[in-house]
Amino acid sequence: MSLVNDSFVTEFILVGLTDNPVLQLPLFFLFLAMYMVTVMGNLALIALIGLNSHLHTPMYSFLFNLSFIDLCYSSVFTPKILIHFLSRKNIISYQGCMAQLFFFCFFAISECYMLTSMAYDRYVAICNPLLYNMAMSPKGCCNLIFGSYLMAFSGAMAHTGCMLRLTFCDANTINHYFCDILPLLQLSCTSTHVNKLVVFIVGGIDIFVPSVTIFTSYGFVLCSILHISSTAGRSKAFRTCSSHILAVSLFFGSGSFMYLQPSSVQSVDEGKIFSVFYTNVVPMMNPLIYSIRNKDIKLALRETLRGTKF
Repeated sequence: MSLVNDSFVTEFILVGLTDNPVLQLPLFFLFLAMYMVTVMGNLALIALIGLNSHLHTPMYSFLFNLSFIDLCYSSVFTPKILIHFLSRKNIISYQGCMAQLFFFCFFAISECYMLTSMAYDRYVAICNPLLYNMAMSPKGCCNLIFGSYLMAFSGAMAHTGCMLRLTFCDANTINHYFCDILPLLQLSCTSTHVNKLVVFIVGGIDIFVPSVTIFTSYGFVLCSILHISSTAGRSKAFRTCSSHILAVSLFFGSGSFMYLQPSSVQSVDEGKIFSVFYTNVVPMMNPLIYSIRNKDIKLALRETLRGTKF
């Protein structure tokens, strides 16, 4: 796909989170700390799952991919945000902006479907344990992971391709901290009707279908948990599912508020705040959510630190 269109604009200026100079340095250290936690947390999970053979199960295969997605996802925006806090003018080229938009869409949609795969895995494990080995065979897991990335690539190509057909004339100031879809549409001097339709349809599918699948799966899971006679078994199952539901709620809640409302309903500042949740907070929180109350991860960490090989 060519990154050259009929645009008069060759570069964009990103406004960032705030233009208040007093807040620039505190925000720099805040986002730097968040990014460091995100990178270290996700790298640690990737390393633990890769090094410990007892974690080579379907659930942890999905978690491995989720950590990889979160690591890449946060890296699409955060370095540019940190540079902006230290510089007076934050410029991004037209090609760089389109590339950032593509990878933003790719990793965001990947996360949607990877969380869906994880929910399905828990549903089969708890509601149909006798069918688990067949349903979640290595081939089945690979198909789910490949399908997640394929849906992400299709969605990212749709959004980026529609954006490339637009013409940007004189206005080149994006009132955001990254090249998001809606702020870019506001700058176009040509009709954005098709783009908005694609955002509503593709975005709706990538949010609505996974979220309904996830919460339906967990609805059945919770019903099954209530029928578990063992208190320990019920507690373990609920602990695992509550972590997943928390991660899902954070990601889909902030994303839905941003993209499934009419543009006139939300202010630009509200949009930026909710963007921080699904671009920075969620990738940082996921390693903590999936590891703090996970005995397998804690055991793997202790054994790895001791130098024990599984």
